[in-house]
Amino acid sequence: MKSAVETLNPTRVRLTVEVPSEELKPSLDAAYKKIGKQVTVPGFRKGKIPARIIDQRFGREAVFVEAFDDILSSSYGKAVEENELRVLGQPEVTEVTDVTELAGGADLKFTAEVDTRPEIELPDYSGIEVEVDDITVTDEDVAEKIEELRDRFGALNTVERAAAEGDTVVIDIEAKVDGEVLEDGVAKAMSYQIGGDTMLDGLDAAVIGASAGETKTFETELQGGSAAGQTAEVSVVVTTVKAKELPELDDDFAQLASEFDTLDELKADLREKLDHQKLHDQQNEGRDKVLEALLEQIEVPLPESIVTEEIEQRRGQLEQQLGMMGMDLAKWLEIQGQTAEEYEEELQDSVRKGMRAQFVLDEVVKKEQLSVNQEELTQHLIQRAQQSGMSPDQFAQQVMQSGYVPVLVGEVARGKALEVIAKGAKAKDASGNEVGLGVDLHADDHEGHDHAETEEAAATDEAGTDEAAADKTEA
Repeated sequence: MKSAVETLNPTRVRLTVEVPSEELKPSLDAAYKKIGKQVTVPGFRKGKIPARIIDQRFGREAVFVEAFDDILSSSYGKAVEENELRVLGQPEVTEVTDVTELAGGADLKFTAEVDTRPEIELPDYSGIEVEVDDITVTDEDVAEKIEELRDRFGALNTVERAAAEGDTVVIDIEAKVDGEVLEDGVAKAMSYQIGGDTMLDGLDAAVIGASAGETKTFETELQGGSAAGQTAEVSVVVTTVKAKELPELDDDFAQLASEFDTLDELKADLREKLDHQKLHDQQNEGRDKVLEALLEQIEVPLPESIVTEEIEQRRGQLEQQLGMMGMDLAKWLEIQGQTAEEYEEELQDSVRKGMRAQFVLDEVVKKEQLSVNQEELTQHLIQRAQQSGMSPDQFAQQVMQSGYVPVLVGEVARGKALEVIAKGAKAKDASGNEVGLGVDLHADDHEGHDHAETEEAAATDEAGTDEAAADKTEA
C-alpha cells in the first residue's frame, strides 16, 4: 500500500491511498464468509458455500460491495498510522475506485480529506505571573451562612393574613384556553412559594394580597404543556397562607443545625469552612489565569468543521433541555436578558476558547509524559457522577456504553497538565503576598470540596463538551 499526504491548511489534510488488488484478499475472504452465512444455495450448507459458487450466483461485484466498507476503513486506518496523522472526526472521501473496476482486478485508489490536530509550539510555561484576589472572610459572610441555615431549619406555619412575598400558599389552579379547561391545566392543593414567577407569569401578582378563600384570575402565555404558546385565562384559589418562622439564633439553634453545642462554635466552624472554600476559589482563579496567560502566548488554529459541530451540538442540547421545561430558546434568552446574536457570540467564544485550551493542555500532557492511572480515573468518575446527580455505578455504565472513557481520561490528564503549569507559576494576591498554586486541597472533606472540583473541571474543559468533540473523534 502506498499513501501520500497533502496539507490543505494547518488543521486539514488530503490523504491519497493506493492499495494493490492482492492486498484486498483478507477483506474479500471475510465478505465471502459473511455472504455464505446469509444466502441459501441448493446442495451447500450455509457457511460452506465456495467462493466461486457465490461469484456465479451473485456476481463478484456483490462481494466487493459487501467488503467495500471494511476495505476502505482498514486502508484508511493504515494510511493514517503510517503517516502519523492525529486526525479528528470522520474522513470525507472525495475520490474512490468504482466497485465494478475493483471486481475486474483494478487496484483500490481513493482520496480523503480529514481534520487534524494543529501543530502547537509550546513556549516556556514556567514562571507565568498572575495576580489573584485576597482571601477575606467577613462577619457578613458568616452571617449570610447563618441565615441560610436558619432558613433551612425554619418551619412553615399557617397565618391568618393576606399573602406576601416569600410566603408559601396552598392553591387550586385551573387554566382555560378559548373557554375550555385544559386537561393538563388543573392542579389541586399545590404548594407554591411566592417570588420570581417561577410557575406562571402573573401568578405572583395574582396571589400577593390574597387571603385564604379568595379567588383570583389573570391571563398569561403558557410556556409548556398541551397549549404552549397560547394565552390562557387562569383561575387560582388560595386555600391556605403559610409564613416561615425562623428559629431563634442561640445555642439551641446551633445544636439543632449542627454537631456543636454553642452558637459561637458553629460560627467558628462556618468561618473556617468559608476560609477553606475561598482558598479553593483562589487556587482555581489562579489556575484559570495561568491558563489564560499561556493561551495568550500561543497561536492555535482550530478545525472549523469540529468547531461548527460542537456549536450545533451545544445549542441542540440547550434546546432539548429547555423543551423538557416547556420553554423555547427565544423565551429563555428573553428571561436571560440576552439577544440571539449575543448568545451566538458567547457560544462561539466559549467553544473556541475551550478547544484552544484543550489542544494546548494536550501538548503539555505529551511534553511532560503525563499518564492517568486507574485510581485517578476512578476518583474522577466518582466526582463526575456526583456532578451529574447519578450513582457511580450508573455513571460508569453510561460511560462504557457511550464510549466516553477516553474523554474522562483526557479530562484527568489535562487537569494534571494544568497542575504542572500552575505549580511553576508565580502568583501574588492583591495585597502583594506570594501564593502557591500547587496546594493540594482534594483530600480535605470541607464544604468547599465539591465546588472546587467542579471549578477545576471547568478550567480544563472550558467549552463543556469540547472534550468529546475532539477525544471521541480522534482516530
